[in-house]
Amino acid sequence: MSSAASKIVIKSPREIELLRAAGGLVYEILSEIQTAARPGTTSAELEEIAARRIRERGATALFMGVTNPQARYPFPASICSSVNEEVVHGVPSDRPLAEGDIVSIDCGVRLDGYCGDSARTIAVGKVSRRAQQLIDVTREALDLAIHEIRPYVRWSKVARQMQKYIEDAGFSVVREFVGHGIGREMHEEPKVPNYADRGSRQADFELVPGMTLAIEPMVTAGGPEVEFRDRDRWTIVTKDRSLAAHFEHTVAVTEEEALVLSNGS
Repeated sequence: MSSAASKIVIKSPREIELLRAAGGLVYEILSEIQTAARPGTTSAELEEIAARRIRERGATALFMGVTNPQARYPFPASICSSVNEEVVHGVPSDRPLAEGDIVSIDCGVRLDGYCGDSARTIAVGKVSRRAQQLIDVTREALDLAIHEIRPYVRWSKVARQMQKYIEDAGFSVVREFVGHGIGREMHEEPKVPNYADRGSRQADFELVPGMTLAIEPMVTAGGPEVEFRDRDRWTIVTKDRSLAAHFEHTVAVTEEEALVLSNGS
């Protein structure tokens, strides 16, 4: 067993239900944002939707105030809003969304002491065929992972299938950012990569009942390389400025399958 695997916190049925409640709130927020994300809407307006809903439910925003030693300031918002070539950690702004944009919204909350974390990429108006395919493949890669999760299977087996599905469709998997365990804290062990190679083998782990994971494929229409956008040292963009998409669900491993905790069910 790796040292990371030995630190994984197994959740009780009660804790899983608390995680489901937090995930349900995130689902509500993302659904409301998806309805509001139209040409002319700003990501700052989408942030207002999330902040209001979190406040009304007595929850707290997981991302607000998070620090990053490379960033110029703590993260200032309740959501990450990443447009077009922005992969993750985009800061909401007053720039209006335009017809044909795609925007990835990531939202995390803590409710009654437990965390929910989910993301989806939204088409703004009518988008190009390539952009829609990118969105579809990224979402389908997440669905594939959830379908393939079984107790006592190695995560690398699932990740390898995700990677093959994405790459067979002509897209690339981001490697610098991966999913994670989740529970009372937003980021717990283990790290959950969306690919499987020699470098990720050492951190591989066995899926066991009671494990709760945030699975989040990040996929690009060009190469897999990413970098910081200089202006804030938060926003991550594709190095070749190709489009990127991001989907995420909080998931619990049960005795038989994966239970999605952030789909509103």
